Amino acid sequence: MITHRPRRNRKNQIIRDLVQENSVCVNDFIFPMFLIDGKNKKSDIASMPGINRLSSDLLLREMEACIKLGIKSFVLFPNISEKLKDKKATESLNKNGLYLKTLKEVKKHFPETVIMTDVAMDPYSSDGHDGIVKNKEIINDETLEVLGNMALAQAECGADIIGPSDMMDGRVGYIREILDENNFTNVSIMSYTAKYASSFYGPFRDALESAPKFGDKKTYQMNPANSKEALLEADLDFAEGADFLMVKPALSYLDIIKSLNDNFSIPIAAYNVSGEYAMVKAGAAEGWIDGKKVRDEILLSIKRAGASVILTYFAKEWAIDHKK
Repeated sequence: MITHRPRRNRKNQIIRDLVQENSVCVNDFIFPMFLIDGKNKKSDIASMPGINRLSSDLLLREMEACIKLGIKSFVLFPNISEKLKDKKATESLNKNGLYLKTLKEVKKHFPETVIMTDVAMDPYSSDGHDGIVKNKEIINDETLEVLGNMALAQAECGADIIGPSDMMDGRVGYIREILDENNFTNVSIMSYTAKYASSFYGPFRDALESAPKFGDKKTYQMNPANSKEALLEADLDFAEGADFLMVKPALSYLDIIKSLNDNFSIPIAAYNVSGEYAMVKAGAAEGWIDGKKVRDEILLSIKRAGASVILTYFAKEWAIDHKK
């Protein structure tokens, strides 16, 4: 005699819905968007079908469409002209520059949205690295001052969440102290806590044209072979005042998402990165997979692993397909 028959809880869709343990909703998403200078300017990203670089006027229009779909949170990344880049990322502090000016415009037009910013030198650096470079070495402590000033400038322009993506040691505490000293105690920090030296970032670097000019980022981004190290990074970021802990990439690091969720009481975020997006789009274009079903399964797996926040390029199309 069979006592337990798990199939009874799968016998029809209504029961399956009743016992479903996890679900994805539009409130889980932060939608990454790419900025370019100019007006009425739109530039395709060949490796990311459906995602574009947008000038600020078109970005505002796209955000309005997303808001109507229920997307309320965005993270902005700038594509900066090479002529504006230097070794100390000084353009990141230009209040009349592309990034800070756009932040102010977004908060003026859509004050109800949550805007996350990117704190890292690489979009503005002539070296293409996330830190100050001396003799081809990334200098940690000198970089902190640059990152702190960058975070403060973004907070002054209305940023709701600061996103340090650089992986320098001590940067969360340094940024938290500067924000607090300048009365930005309500500005959150979403730390890129476990950011791996991954091969999945290629399309993103195409979008920003920010690849390193030499070497790689393995001295500051994490080794994909390591998992315990993620707990060390999380311990440090939590102690330094992070409000969210992020894992990047998401799909190949579901175990890291679960580990952080099991060990920390603050929200865990996961970045469903450009390479993960591109693979789905490429496979769907060839007819090898059902792109929408694979997309939804990936997002569900990230949620199931323990992420309460998902940064994903799928946000808008998911919202369109699941609009009630």
